[in-house]
Amino acid sequence: MKSIKYFGICLFIFSGLYAQNKSITLEQIWSFEFYQEGMESLQSLKDGESYIVQEFDRSVPETRVEIYDYATGEKTGELINSSDIEQLPYFQNFSLSQDESKAILGVNVQSIFRRSKKGNHFVYDIETKSLKGIDEEFIQEPYFSPDNTKVAFAKKNNLYIRDLTSNITAQVTSDGAKNSIINGITDWVYEEEFAFVRAFDWSPDGRYLAYIKFDESEVPEFSMDMYGTYGNDLYPGQEVFKYPKAGEKNAKVSLHVYDLEMSKSTEIDLGNPYYIPRLKWSKAKNLLSVQTTNRKQNELKLHLVNVKNYSVETILTETDKAYVDVTDDLTFLEDNSFIWTSEKDGWKHIYHYSENGKLINQVTNGEWEVTKYYGYSPKFRRIFYQSTETGSINRGVYSIKLNGKSKVGLSTDEGINSANFNANFSYYINSFNSVKTPGYYSLHNAKNGKLIRKIKDNSALLEKLEVYDLPSKEFSTININGNDLNMWTIKPTDFDPSKKYPLLMYQYSGPGSQSVSNSFAGINDFWYKMLAQKGYIIACVDGRGTGYKGRDFKKVTQLELGKYELEDQVAAAKKLGQESFIDAERIGIWGWSYGGFMSSNAIFQANDVFSFAIAVAPVTSWRFYDTIYTERYMTTPQENASGYDNNSPITHVDKFEKGDYLLIHGSADDNVHVQNTMQLIEALVQANKEFDWRIYPDKNHGIYGGKTRLHLYNVMTDFILEKL
Repeated sequence: MKSIKYFGICLFIFSGLYAQNKSITLEQIWSFEFYQEGMESLQSLKDGESYIVQEFDRSVPETRVEIYDYATGEKTGELINSSDIEQLPYFQNFSLSQDESKAILGVNVQSIFRRSKKGNHFVYDIETKSLKGIDEEFIQEPYFSPDNTKVAFAKKNNLYIRDLTSNITAQVTSDGAKNSIINGITDWVYEEEFAFVRAFDWSPDGRYLAYIKFDESEVPEFSMDMYGTYGNDLYPGQEVFKYPKAGEKNAKVSLHVYDLEMSKSTEIDLGNPYYIPRLKWSKAKNLLSVQTTNRKQNELKLHLVNVKNYSVETILTETDKAYVDVTDDLTFLEDNSFIWTSEKDGWKHIYHYSENGKLINQVTNGEWEVTKYYGYSPKFRRIFYQSTETGSINRGVYSIKLNGKSKVGLSTDEGINSANFNANFSYYINSFNSVKTPGYYSLHNAKNGKLIRKIKDNSALLEKLEVYDLPSKEFSTININGNDLNMWTIKPTDFDPSKKYPLLMYQYSGPGSQSVSNSFAGINDFWYKMLAQKGYIIACVDGRGTGYKGRDFKKVTQLELGKYELEDQVAAAKKLGQESFIDAERIGIWGWSYGGFMSSNAIFQANDVFSFAIAVAPVTSWRFYDTIYTERYMTTPQENASGYDNNSPITHVDKFEKGDYLLIHGSADDNVHVQNTMQLIEALVQANKEFDWRIYPDKNHGIYGGKTRLHLYNVMTDFILEKL
């Protein structure tokens, strides 16, 4: 009995130890077993007392938009339930009219590029539960007029207006043609780099529809072969679209205003702007605001267009010796003064201007950055924003008076705080996470930040992770080239400083980006922790050119993308290699997209420091990338040939004397074209250099779909285990 009891105790102890030392697998990671629960499609209703959330029941299927009370969290009803709609058993997305009496529901929604979609759309009357089709064909960006009686939308590069009372559709434009003229929808490069798709907007009284026309007839075409991944296509298909590469012609853009009463469009003379990245109606029903930039993007102008006589007044001009970021933060107040964000004092801050563009005051200031502008409450005369006031790797939520006084810290715990305010700015739902805390959602009083109630946490995820022997992520700074750079490291849980470990460095490094933040584990972090379980140290350093540490730190890389970023990664690797526990002969680096560009340069130019590199979907020459992004930082190749070529991995293949290199790309990458990889492969072959490579057929920049990501990470993991 005694021996059996002893054996049972040992078994219990062993089982407990085993449970705490369980290893994670790639299959678990890429089946999203460690997914954080969130609050999808959260949206405040106009009463300010309720919010709605879209939920989809796959077992039925059924889509619901459910109503919750802010104060109590109780579900108070359903705004929309597809079970009430006989013709529509489910819907994928929805948007409400301004009075919340109607909704546009989308089905058969298909992605076009990163942000653009098309599909069948319907207008649903919430009170009568009746449904009307907008158009029989696939359409883009259906958008209610302010009085909810009409819907403007785009189809086959033209704009239309559907009258919901008469059920008559008026065609606003008729010159739209594929790869030639686009009306009201952005072209590829605007969508990707200026981050918007709907290039039309209703005036506040619904009389006018302003829109941008893109004439891309002279833009060079890019083609991608589509191979038919599952062998169904005897001959490859081909995607052909307009893609302006650095130094090439862009679409010619023009601003137009359609007068519904006159059934007539008028072109607005903006003085031949090169880009029109934003348009937005002011509080005055006849004044349309338009932002324009020159090709170098170092001059941004804000114009007001009076649609009564189509006169144009330029009320604000921002200049920078590098570039000026386009702002989404423009907000017009009731007196038509406006709020604006700018880096003109060296840090991104909030400014208040009069209607004619005269500065009233700088609202925020300090050596920290406003990272998100939430809005302005006329009732409380306060601005609500997110910033880095608690440190560049953290985010806090604040409010401040319009005159820049009486600042209140609302949610400022160290980590990432992000707010979703109700319609009247009396409540907000705070989403918080940190390196130790997964997504935590709570309701707060917007006056003082006081916690009202907890809504949701991810404690179940923490419990699930308890059985795994997961190492922690540690934050620090490393002094490199005169700068204290943010860094994180992940070490094995059984780390022994007397041993030597191989080091894998990850970085992205692109302008204004951030890879070191006080946030909970993303999907790649679980991969890093899996690698740490296998005996690797993982590190990430945000070098010069990355964001949230001021204008000068970010823009130092101007005209030389890749130069200073590489210097910092090399110097960081050397410094880390001096640690007694790092094997300086086994330092690797990897990255995706811009990060792949960087890791390629690292193994070619610094293989005395790096013995290993993986590059996924890399830019290999900025000559192959698009105009708006590349020229913002590099100007054109015609003006800056050395900046383009001196920092291109292709230029440096002859220096690749030792080390292991894995190059990966998707053949249908519409963003960073596989041409980048093919040109680099040819250069490596002609230089007689050994390397490994993989091409994923018909996969885009994200290289996903089915088991693709699992396969990709298996390939990278095996390469790391074998070579590093």
